[in-house]
Amino acid sequence: MDLRQLNHLIAVAEHRSFSAAARALHTVQSNVSTHVAKLEKELGAVLVDRHTMQPTSEGQAVLDRARRIRTELQAISDDIVSMRHEVAGEVRIGCIGTTGRWMATPLLRRLEERHPALHPVLVDATTTSLTPRVLNGDLDMAIVNTPVAEAGLESEPLFDEERIIVAPEGHPLARQGTIGIEQLAGHAVMLTPRGTTFRDAIDQELAASGVRLTAAAEVDGLRLLASLAYQGYAPALLPASAVSGYPEGGWSLVHVEGLARRSVGLVRNRRTTPSMPTRAATDVILDVIREIAPHQPGIHVTLDG
Repeated sequence: MDLRQLNHLIAVAEHRSFSAAARALHTVQSNVSTHVAKLEKELGAVLVDRHTMQPTSEGQAVLDRARRIRTELQAISDDIVSMRHEVAGEVRIGCIGTTGRWMATPLLRRLEERHPALHPVLVDATTTSLTPRVLNGDLDMAIVNTPVAEAGLESEPLFDEERIIVAPEGHPLARQGTIGIEQLAGHAVMLTPRGTTFRDAIDQELAASGVRLTAAAEVDGLRLLASLAYQGYAPALLPASAVSGYPEGGWSLVHVEGLARRSVGLVRNRRTTPSMPTRAATDVILDVIREIAPHQPGIHVTLDG
């Protein structure tokens, strides 16, 4: 077994064909097929189903370890460069979009100021999309909704955010600074659809109180939902971080009493040792949260220190 075999297997799994893997690796298809076949022969197991091009259960077990090996090897190179010179290399950071809209700009600026040789890659996606990518080594860390169920991830709390109403000017709710859930139930508000994490958590919580909300519209996408509210279509129930960054005027923020806050944290793979670039980027993320988050409406920092 050698690293080339593992890298070829990873490429096949990521590109779902031998030909696409060969193009990504700048080689010929027969070379990829040969390396994967040799690895299968050595391990005595089929690693890739040739009909579906999906990894078998044995193949997935090999892939999980192969990706961790790849991450560790890159970390070795980045650590040595960073020890001899300045912190350098690539760091891949996932972030849920609602947090990214107010955090990404100060984060990138601070990274450039402190570590100009560092190359950050930001990935905007949902928690359910980001956590597997941290586990398989595609991302070094991610800012996601917590808690997360995966045992292979470690989590550091960042902040809790209120569930808040954005009400267009002229709507009865816009005159309220704070309302209770019973009062909120008397108004139709825009919501994410049933089956989304945000909506299901709200419905489950309100059901325990015997309260049910009326949907003025169901919109699958928190940023689109916020945009519609700010444009005056109807009030919307949103996580607090989704309301940050919009210009003043034409709308009001209304706090809702009786709804639990939503937690956001930084997750990393507990099975790998963070590289120096990852550790440096983590420090910058935590500093940005400490500095910026307290000034965002409805956000309460839970980060230690």
